[in-house]
Amino acid sequence: MSFIADKQTLDDLSMLGKYNPHSVFSLFNKVKTRGAEKLLEAMFERPLTDAGQINARSAIFKYFTTHHAEFPFDNAALDKMEAYVEEGTANNQLLSFLHVGRKRMAGWILRDEAFEQEQERIISTMQVLQTCKVLLEHIEKQGWHKNSPWEKWADTVSGIVQDSRLQPLSQGSLSFSRIVNLHHLLTGVFREQLKSMLALTYEIDLYIAVAAVATARNCSFATALPKHENILSAENIRHPGLANAVGNQLGFSGTNNVLFLTGANMAGKSTLMKSAGIMIYLAHMGFPVAADHMRFAVMDGIYSSVNVPDDISKGYSHFYAEVLRVKRVAEEVAAGKSLFIIFDELFKGTNVKDAYDATLAVTSAFTAFKDCFFIISTHIFEVGHALMETGDQIQFRFLPTVMKGHVPHYTYRLETGITTDRQGMIIIENEGILEML
Repeated sequence: MSFIADKQTLDDLSMLGKYNPHSVFSLFNKVKTRGAEKLLEAMFERPLTDAGQINARSAIFKYFTTHHAEFPFDNAALDKMEAYVEEGTANNQLLSFLHVGRKRMAGWILRDEAFEQEQERIISTMQVLQTCKVLLEHIEKQGWHKNSPWEKWADTVSGIVQDSRLQPLSQGSLSFSRIVNLHHLLTGVFREQLKSMLALTYEIDLYIAVAAVATARNCSFATALPKHENILSAENIRHPGLANAVGNQLGFSGTNNVLFLTGANMAGKSTLMKSAGIMIYLAHMGFPVAADHMRFAVMDGIYSSVNVPDDISKGYSHFYAEVLRVKRVAEEVAAGKSLFIIFDELFKGTNVKDAYDATLAVTSAFTAFKDCFFIISTHIFEVGHALMETGDQIQFRFLPTVMKGHVPHYTYRLETGITTDRQGMIIIENEGILEML
C-alpha cells in the first residue's frame, strides 16, 4: 500500500517543489545529474511503508556518510550518452554501416550536422566509460567493490570497461570504420549493459548527494519497526531547513497517542509541528532526519491541517474548509488506518465558544484511535484543563514565553503542562500599530 500524504499536507510541510528553494526537496536536491534528480523526485513522491525496505535504503545512505566519495562524472557527457544509447539499436555491423553512412551522406549533401552529433555522442560515451574505469580502480583499491552498495555498480562497469573491444579513444578524429564499429558495440552489443550502468550511476549520484546533506545538516537515520510496534520516539528533532534550530523530544505510543500543544503567538508551535511532520515523511523515505535518534513503527500516512485555505469557487468559508478537513481525517482514522496527524489551531475560523466545544469534542474522540498519533495545538488553553479530566492518554506540552520587560522572548523548548501565555496585544503594541491609527 502506498504511503498517504495529500496535496494539503505536502504544501503545509513544503515537501515538494524543485523550483521552490525552501522546499525539503530542494534541501536534498544536490545531485549532479538529471537522472539522479528524477530518482530523487520519485522517492519524494512515493515514501515506503515496509520497515525492511526503509531500513535497507537508510543503510545505503548511512554507508555513504562514512565512505566518502566524489561523483566524478560530467553531466553533459552523461546526457549525451543516455540519448545515444536510447536512440536505437544496431544489431549488426551492416545496420551500423547503413546508419552511420546515411548520416555522413546527409552531412555532405545537405550540410546536415547529424554525423558530427553522432561523433560527439560516441566520444561522450567513451569519455564516460573512461571515467568509470578510473572510478572502478579507486573503488577496488579502497576495497569497496564487494559487499557494499558499490558492488552492483562495480560488477556492471567491470563487465563493460574490461572488454578489449572498448579501448579508450586515441587523440584526433575518429575514422569512419571506427565510428561504425563503436556504434554497433555501444547501441547493439553493450546497449542493455550501458543502460543498467547509467541507472546505477544515477543511484550513486543520489546516494553521495543525500549522504553529504546528512553530514552537513548533522542528521541521523531512523530505525523503522513493524507497524504492530505502534511507537514513535525521537530526540532533539528540529526543522531541517533552519540553521541553529532548537531541538525537542517527542514520543508516542498506543497509550499516549495525543500531544496537546499550547503556546503564545511566535512561540514556535507551527514550526515544531512541521518539523515533526517532515521527520515522519523523511523517515518513511529512508532519508536522513533532523534528529539525534529516532525509532518508529511504520504508518500508513500523514495528514496535516496547518494552512487550510477557503474555497471561493465552491463557496466554502475558512471555517467550513476546516470542518471538511477534520471530516476527511476522521473518515481515514475511522477506516482503521495508522496515521500521523497534525492540527494547528483547530477551528480557528469560528467564534471562541464553538471553537472550544469543537476542539474539546474532537480531541477527546481522537484518543480512542490508538494506532494513530496526533499533535493538536490551540490558543484556547481552557480546552486543555477540561481534557486533563478525561484520562492519561493525552500528553500536555507547551512552548514558553519569557518576558524581558515588555519584550517577549521564546525558548522554543517544549515543557510539560499547559501555558496561559497571551502576548498577542503586546506584540501589536510593540509594533506601534495603535500609534499609527
